[in-house]
Amino acid sequence: MTYLETRLPEVKVFKDPVHRYVHVSDQIVWDLIATKEFQRLRRIHQLGTTSLTFHGAEHSRFNHSLGVYEITRRIVEGTFAKEIQWDNEERLVALCAALLHDLGHGPFSHAFEKVFSTDHEHYTMAIVTGNTEVRTVLERAGALFPEKVAAVINKTYQNQTLVKLISSQIDADRMDYLLRDAYYTGVSYGNFDMERIMRVMRPSPDGNGVIIKQSGMHAVEDYIVSRYQMYQQVYFHPVSRSAEVLLWKILERAQHLYEQGYHFEQTPVQLLPFLKRDVSLDEYIALDDTVLMYFFSVWQYEQDLILSDLCSRFLNRRLLQYITYDSKEDAELYAKLKGLLEKAEIDPEYYLVIDSTSDLPYDLYEPEDVGGRSPIQLLMPNGELHELSTESPIVEAIGGKRRVDIKLYYPLDFIESGRISAPIAEEIIGLIHAHSLKDYKK
Repeated sequence: MTYLETRLPEVKVFKDPVHRYVHVSDQIVWDLIATKEFQRLRRIHQLGTTSLTFHGAEHSRFNHSLGVYEITRRIVEGTFAKEIQWDNEERLVALCAALLHDLGHGPFSHAFEKVFSTDHEHYTMAIVTGNTEVRTVLERAGALFPEKVAAVINKTYQNQTLVKLISSQIDADRMDYLLRDAYYTGVSYGNFDMERIMRVMRPSPDGNGVIIKQSGMHAVEDYIVSRYQMYQQVYFHPVSRSAEVLLWKILERAQHLYEQGYHFEQTPVQLLPFLKRDVSLDEYIALDDTVLMYFFSVWQYEQDLILSDLCSRFLNRRLLQYITYDSKEDAELYAKLKGLLEKAEIDPEYYLVIDSTSDLPYDLYEPEDVGGRSPIQLLMPNGELHELSTESPIVEAIGGKRRVDIKLYYPLDFIESGRISAPIAEEIIGLIHAHSLKDYKK
């Protein structure tokens, strides 16, 4: 019996609040979960700073990855098993790719990537194919097996049906994170009928993708609307973004101080490779949320007042306040506020921050070779394929329309506490009040 054929003596289960149980019967999957690179995901928050807004959002990329694996397993071994005679190796390529798709995420992913120009997708590939415990396990299945798994994650695998199961506009990754994030944030926006969607999923006739039976269109509509609402109400929540702005500015300040030769009272040993811009794979894997939080906790006592204040703000949830901002109409407002903060000896580089977010709820015409996200196709009763928005007025209404939200963050507490002198504070408040009134009248 080969390693790929080896099954566990009994099916192992993880109790899961979203899927009830995650089932593992293959030895290779069980061994991958036990690797240090996968266990590291327990120490990477799924939603970054969102728990400072929705206090229940403390879940990790570990349980999300298990969830993506479970959805993929149920489709491959259930729904699609009736349509495709899966080769056992192909089945396990799909399951391993689903399990490992998020391996490369760094601490507080997006803010960290913004400062240090890291790419979690690049590191996912490096972990799967590099000198790691994960690759050692995968190689037991064959010398080329790690590259096959990596190709699915990288969207270059020959069998695009496997790719689309994990990365498309309706995939196991999105279905899990919407349901999981809704559960842990305590909101209802992200809930949709996943069971129905899995029942109506089919491999495309050309064997190169995933399609949906027309009878399941309303379940897909619900899924797309749920995704839209989660982005607007949870992922782009301005308070969570305020915390992310602080995180981003902490790391920027640390980078600036390092470049200026500043002597840290607590040397950020694990961060030094990133500050030097020379990071090995092992050094990348050694960094997680807990390491960053440790340095934030000690940096609040640093001599540098900006780093100290930013860390204290982040740890104690003293966030920056915000107003809506239009990059065309409000440039003069920004310039005036910047000048007033400088006059008050407050560095606007760290305390006056423009943050922009955008999302495309559903892309009608995105080419298949861009991100692997081709439009969702409906299988009509007569056997024809129709693009979803041509049949759904709901999807047509929100599809192809990018939602952009821009906020300007500023230190209201400096004004209220008297840190900024009264005359300057009054000018700032006057400008913000006038802006808010104008915004309200729109």
